[in-house]
Amino acid sequence: MSFPNWFYYKNMDKLGRYIVARPIYNEVNFQEENERRLVVPKTLRERVQKTCSCSKKKAIQVTKTLLPILEWLPKYRVKEWLLSDVISGISTGLVATLQGLAYALLVGVPIGYGLYSAFFPILPYFFLGTSRHISVGPFPVVSLMVGSVVLSMAPDENFRVLSSNLTGLNKTLIDTDARDAQRVLISSTVSFLVGIIQLLFGVFQIGFIVRYLADPLVGGFTTAAAFQVLVSQLKIVLNVPTANYNGVLSIIYTLIEIFQNIAKTNIADLIAGLLTIFICMVVKEINDRFKHKIPVPIPIEVIVTIVATGISYGADLEKKYNAGIVKHIPSGFLPPINPAVGMFGDIIASSFSIAIVAYAIAVSVGKVYATKYDYAIDGNQEFIAFGISNIFSGAFSCFAATTALSRTAVQESTGGKTQVAGIISAAIVLIAIVALGKLLEPLQKSVLAAVVIANLKGMFMQIGDVPRLWRQSKADAMIWVFTCIASIILGLDLGLLAGLVFALLTVVLRVVEPEGVKILRFSSPIFYANIDGLRSSLKSTVGFDAMRVYNKRLKALRKIQKLIKKGKLKATKNGIISDFGTANEAFEPDEDPEDPEELDIPTKEVEIQVDWNSELPVKVNVPKVPFHSLIFDFGAVSFLDVVAVRVMKTILKEFERIDVKVYIASHLDHIIKTLEHCAFFDDKIKTEIFFLTVHDAVLHIQNQIMHRDIQDPIFEKVGTQTQFYLHQTWHTESPSLTEYTEKVWGLIQHDGSCSSPCI
Repeated sequence: MSFPNWFYYKNMDKLGRYIVARPIYNEVNFQEENERRLVVPKTLRERVQKTCSCSKKKAIQVTKTLLPILEWLPKYRVKEWLLSDVISGISTGLVATLQGLAYALLVGVPIGYGLYSAFFPILPYFFLGTSRHISVGPFPVVSLMVGSVVLSMAPDENFRVLSSNLTGLNKTLIDTDARDAQRVLISSTVSFLVGIIQLLFGVFQIGFIVRYLADPLVGGFTTAAAFQVLVSQLKIVLNVPTANYNGVLSIIYTLIEIFQNIAKTNIADLIAGLLTIFICMVVKEINDRFKHKIPVPIPIEVIVTIVATGISYGADLEKKYNAGIVKHIPSGFLPPINPAVGMFGDIIASSFSIAIVAYAIAVSVGKVYATKYDYAIDGNQEFIAFGISNIFSGAFSCFAATTALSRTAVQESTGGKTQVAGIISAAIVLIAIVALGKLLEPLQKSVLAAVVIANLKGMFMQIGDVPRLWRQSKADAMIWVFTCIASIILGLDLGLLAGLVFALLTVVLRVVEPEGVKILRFSSPIFYANIDGLRSSLKSTVGFDAMRVYNKRLKALRKIQKLIKKGKLKATKNGIISDFGTANEAFEPDEDPEDPEELDIPTKEVEIQVDWNSELPVKVNVPKVPFHSLIFDFGAVSFLDVVAVRVMKTILKEFERIDVKVYIASHLDHIIKTLEHCAFFDDKIKTEIFFLTVHDAVLHIQNQIMHRDIQDPIFEKVGTQTQFYLHQTWHTESPSLTEYTEKVWGLIQHDGSCSSPCI
């Protein structure tokens, strides 16, 4: 193995580590030591020709990228995988049927539409998806988010009608048929718009957006969503009447009304719900503990549903105990419908949140199994797959789909190898839609709600992550807790936004900067459209306006100069003091902070350097500058235009005038060429301020400070012993150490009777 001449390698057997060292590189010395390889850029014609050219190999590659089924289906091992996929598909299909019915309650639509939502999204994903193991369909968090939109846009109050009876009294009723039709239209429109957003993200390669959803944020959000789901299903288990609340504090209002009406609890529904929760959780625990001994997990939801349906039908619980039952499940399919495009403006924000959350859940689960079975999933293709799935299913009155953790676990643990298991599970749901729907009509809704609650166990178990996160990273633990609380109080959409903002703020606060150094990172190209915003952001980040600081310093220096000339201030070995018995004009109020006439004094007449961080002997409000070096991280800056170059040059000079050194780091190679062409460099701005990395720049600054401290010990002593000191600024070559020391000591020993030239 060979290394460049700057590369040092030392193996330390005892510690089991190695150390790598190299010089600190700025643009100049890096170019001196390394030969630039000439890269001839391709012409526009060549680039267009390469992009638009087509060959058989390229066409096959593009087709396989858009239709991943063409990649894995020809390699399908029928003898090894088919039986496992069939068993897995049947097990997953039974669970999907029950979960589809149950999650329809979260959306607020008739239960039968849950079966459609468990069937249609699987079909496009079979052809377009890149994950072999996830089970596509409804998920409680996403269903609840869709339900919040549905209930806010179609509350019961909008469908109240007056009905007269035989006694002539009018009674207010709810037109359930009109309400349900409107809610189905809203949920399918949301699904359609979610699909459009996901498809656009996939086409424009915006899969990276999920990187901003950190694991602590997702954990806190899904736990809060589980709590929201629990409360929404609690009223169904109790079968108590409550209004449909949505938005900020909706969960609190729902809980208050549940407890206010707790006396109206239906005992038959409560008993059925509690028994279902208990049995499901016990059997699921058995499945988890003995998963290595049980070849196929016990489909307890299916068993409980069949038994509960039989009991409800045989005991006639609806008539005898007024139990809430499913009542009607339509057989067959409904014709496709057009989305309500007029609603897009009202639901765009919520649909955006749903699209991101649904995608993040699916990709997170998919990556777990892709890592386990050693294959890769394409994030952008997943956006396209789910986008088309939601558009397709939205046309058939479905609500938005993603994947469910429990259902995917069933598909994988029962031996599922590919999406063939998914298509077989869709066939099982199809049988339920066509033939078995009527048989489930006596089923109590409380049993379905209990199935939903029992499947929340995994999400509630995430609370145990908080102590571990607190030990590992208190900031991550705070993100988890904040997102969870915000999502519970504000609602899922606003809570997710608040959690995301909080997480980004913690990233900013966790950036550790060396003392006296400010590091600013630009995350986009810099050009005419955003340069003004960049300057505003720069001012707010550093905490001052460099030009205003410079003007204030000129004003303070002018006042000091005048007072010394008048004898009001004296320079002694203890600093600058006022004459005893005379009024100190230096402490007159600073009533004219920006007097343009006084600022016209030539710079050379008042150029006196001052320790601006110490207490000044004049009352001028000079903003503090808490750092001496400013580093611009250009790692994400792909280009600068002429306007940006001109403004950046102005920014550099403004900071240099207030003694803040400016450096640029991590720049792309062509940025230097752009700056050279735009006359960025001059006698004061040189390529030496450009460094390969931010770390190079920081090390350079620290070396400069160390060198200065070693070379100027007398200057350091003077700076600490006097509250305020002045020395002359030279415009020519820097003075030697001896000259520099003589100047400073001459100032300290001055008797105060100096004239203007010695200031």
